[in-house]
Amino acid sequence: MDGNQTSRSTAPLGFFIALGLVLGGWILGAEIKATRLSDRYVTVKGLVERSVKSDLAIWPITFKQAGDDLAALYARTENDRKAVLQFLGDQGIQQNEIELGVARVVDTQANEFGGGQRAPHRYIIEQQVTVRTPRVDQVAAAAQKTMLLVQKGIVLNSNPGQGIAYKYTGLNSIKPDMITEATRNARAAADRFAADSGSKVGSIRQANQGVFAILAAEEGSEPGEPGEVPGDAADSSLMKTVRVVTTIQYYLER
Repeated sequence: MDGNQTSRSTAPLGFFIALGLVLGGWILGAEIKATRLSDRYVTVKGLVERSVKSDLAIWPITFKQAGDDLAALYARTENDRKAVLQFLGDQGIQQNEIELGVARVVDTQANEFGGGQRAPHRYIIEQQVTVRTPRVDQVAAAAQKTMLLVQKGIVLNSNPGQGIAYKYTGLNSIKPDMITEATRNARAAADRFAADSGSKVGSIRQANQGVFAILAAEEGSEPGEPGEVPGDAADSSLMKTVRVVTTIQYYLER
């Protein structure tokens, strides 16, 4: 085989090798570019708040009597129960909105005070009546008149946690719109950042819907700027603020 034949037989092989090197370099360059672009992203938050009114009131009314004659105590407790139910009826609370708890009897001599000191009375009878209603305004008004019960000699339990709990149960109905609005706000923030940095917003890299929080709206706060009351104090507020913060990462493109 002469030199010309050898040259002609190796030419296609060289062409394909060269082509493979070019394609390999192009692919490697594209991957490097994609890797660099994937490192360019912005993290933004979308905040949405809604002012809502509680739609469920839970009002436990606990009263008690103390004495040494158990039969007489039961009679007085029964009179107190009738007075409480009459009071609630006078305030417009319906019978089907009232739950009557079981009377609890405590024998103080079964657990004597330290040092051998006895309690002033042997027996304590405690009973609870609970109002559960969506008519929150009616309950709020009635709660302002409990002094009428005190004037009748009814001893009301004023322990922490015994106040009215106002709840908002319509969260699921407003969730979709709030998530949509929060996402829109996050995108607007990303667009502003991209414009300032000479980039444009690409696809979503990562998204976190966030947790919905129901907070108490502090009295006197401006609309759209509700004050926050931490902890369980939200239950004591008739008006509430529903808040969600969505965190989204967007890729940035040149």
